Amino acid sequence: QVQLVESGGGLVQPGGSLRLSCAASGSFFNFYGMAWYRQAPGKQRDLVAAITPGGSRNYADSVKGRFTISRDNAKNAVYLQMDSLKPEDTAVYYCNAKRGTYSSWGQGTQVTVSS
Repeated sequence: QVQLVESGGGLVQPGGSLRLSCAASGSFFNFYGMAWYRQAPGKQRDLVAAITPGGSRNYADSVKGRFTISRDNAKNAVYLQMDSLKPEDTAVYYCNAKRGTYSSWGQGTQVTVSS
């Protein structure tokens, strides 16, 4: 099993940047697919970006070219670099770890993009 703790959220102006971090505890982190999801008020939780154990990445169309997901297996961590932020990026961002039928979520971190 793996436990996840997100950090790095906050208030940022449109056009600004934030870097989210997700620290994982547990064994065999490098075997997990990792992902970032987000959920805005009144909306469903949607996939933002994902990275496989081998390092392959995929992104939601709405964030392509602006967000970058990365992982550091030596530090048991995954990151989301968010650039050119827009008000519509405002949401709670969740880290997810998945391996087979097992899935674990963090508690989420709030990102607010507003002037």
